[in-house]
Amino acid sequence: MSQPTFYKLFALFIPIWFSFASSAQDVKHKKPNIIFILSDDHTNKAIGVYGNKLAKTPNIDRIANEGALFNNFFVTNSICGPSRAALLTGKYSHVNGFISNDKKFNINQFIFSRSLAESGYQTAWIGKWHLETLPQDAFSYWTILPDQGHYFNPDFITQANDTVNHKGYVTDIITDLSKDWIEKRDKDKPFFLVIGEKATHREWLPALEDLGAYDDVTFPVPSTFYDTYENRKAAAHQDMSISGTMKLGFDLKVNVDYETDWIYSRLDSEQRNAYRAYYGDRISKEFNDRKLTGKKLAEWKFQRYMRDYFSTAKALDRNIGKILNFLDDNGLAENTIVIYGSDQGFYLGEHGWFDKRFIYEESLRTPFMIRYPRVIKAGTVIEQPVLNIDWAPTLLAMADAPASKEIQGKSFFDLLKNDEVSWRDRIYYHYYEYPQPHRVMPHFGIRTTKFKLIRFYGEQDFWELYDLEKDPQELNNIYSEFENSELLIALKKDLAISIKEYKDDLAAEIMSK
Repeated sequence: MSQPTFYKLFALFIPIWFSFASSAQDVKHKKPNIIFILSDDHTNKAIGVYGNKLAKTPNIDRIANEGALFNNFFVTNSICGPSRAALLTGKYSHVNGFISNDKKFNINQFIFSRSLAESGYQTAWIGKWHLETLPQDAFSYWTILPDQGHYFNPDFITQANDTVNHKGYVTDIITDLSKDWIEKRDKDKPFFLVIGEKATHREWLPALEDLGAYDDVTFPVPSTFYDTYENRKAAAHQDMSISGTMKLGFDLKVNVDYETDWIYSRLDSEQRNAYRAYYGDRISKEFNDRKLTGKKLAEWKFQRYMRDYFSTAKALDRNIGKILNFLDDNGLAENTIVIYGSDQGFYLGEHGWFDKRFIYEESLRTPFMIRYPRVIKAGTVIEQPVLNIDWAPTLLAMADAPASKEIQGKSFFDLLKNDEVSWRDRIYYHYYEYPQPHRVMPHFGIRTTKFKLIRFYGEQDFWELYDLEKDPQELNNIYSEFENSELLIALKKDLAISIKEYKDDLAAEIMSK
C-alpha cells in the first residue's frame, strides 16, 4: 500500500474509531433505567427462589438468579398503603403521615421520584397506587387503579382525571400499558417506572387461563395451622383466621350468584361463564357434596385459598416474564435495573391465618430482588436486614440523584457491590390500624438477629419477647421469664434508641408511662 493511500484510509478510520469510543463511553456512564415491579400481598414463601418447590415463578426467580436476592428484607408497617408511602418518601409512617389505609397521603411532601425527574429522568407509575390521593406532579406520567381496583375489566384514572375502562385481566392490562409507555418515552432520557400490580390481593381472582392451575397440588398444612395462641394476647385477639374469618362465598367463590354478586358484576359473559363453570359447577358442587365440618372444613378452605392465591400469582409471574422479554427484545436489559418486591409479607395458613399486619415474621418479611447487569453479580445473596424505607435512597444513589435529608432510610447500593459493608444490627417497626378490619392490636418493636421485642398498646398494654433462634415460629412469648433481666434492659434501651432515631413521638410517650 502506498503511503498516500495509507494516510487516506487512516484519516477515514480515525473519526469512526473516535465515534465508537465515544459511544462506548456514553454507554459506560449512561444513567440506568429503573423498573420497580411492586406486587400486593405476595409473600416470599410463595416464590420458588425462596425455596417453595410448588410455586411456579420462573420469571420472578430469573430476576434473583441474574441479580441479587435479599433474604432479610423487612417492612416498617405491614399494610398496603403505608408500604407504598414508605417507598415514595423513604420515611416511616408516623413521619410521612400515612399510618393506615384510611388516611390520605400528602402528595406535596418529599417524594423521591421528583428528585429523579430533576436529574433528567422520565418517571411513571402504572397500576395500583392505593394512597387515597392522586400522584399529581410526583410522576411525569401516571395511570392508576382507583382504590384497590378490579381484577377484570378494570377502570384506570388518568392524568386528565378521566376514568378509562380497559377490557381484560388487570395484570395483563398493566403490562400492556407499561410496555406502551416505555415504547413512547423520550429515548434520549433515562426512565423510572413503577409497575403497581394488584395481584395477589384478596379476593384472589385468577386469570381465565389459570383457573385450576394448582388443582393437582396438595399444599402442606403449616405446622402452626392449629396454633392456640397460649401466652399471646394479640394473636388470640385477631380476626384473620382461615377457619373463621375467611368467607366461603366472598373469598372462595362457593355457591356464588354470578349474575348478582358485586364482585363478579364487571365480568363479561365469557369471563362469567368460565368462572361459573369452574367455581360453580365444579368447586361448589365438590363442597356441597362433601358436607365438611370442623378441621376437615378448615383444611378444605386452606387448600382452596392456596390454589386461588398461587393461581393468581401465576399471571403475575407470566407478565413479569413479558416485561423481561420486552427489555431483551428492545436492547434495554443491559442498562435497566429491574426490581421485584411486594408491599409486605402475607400469611399462608401459618398460625391459621391469612392477611398481614403483625410484626411477626411472616408479615414483617417481604420478598425483594434486584437485577443490574453492569453492577450486581448474578447469584448475589444479601443476608443483612434491609427496610422498605431504604428503597428510595438506594434508587437515588443508583441514579446519581440527590437525596433529601428528610429520608430516614439509607442506601444499600454499596451493600449490593460488597456484602462486607457495615450495616444496621436491628430494625424498628410500628403498626397502627385498629380495630378494623382484622382486629390486630397496634404495636411497635424491634427485631435483632436473635430477638424480637414488641410493645402492644391501646385497649391493652403488654409486652412480648421472642428468641428467634430457638423459636423461629414465635410460639413462645418469654417476656415474663426475662422481666427485669439484663437482656430486657438492653433490648428496651435499643428500642428507645430506635424510637428516638426515627422520631416516633407516640411510641416515646407510651414508653414513658
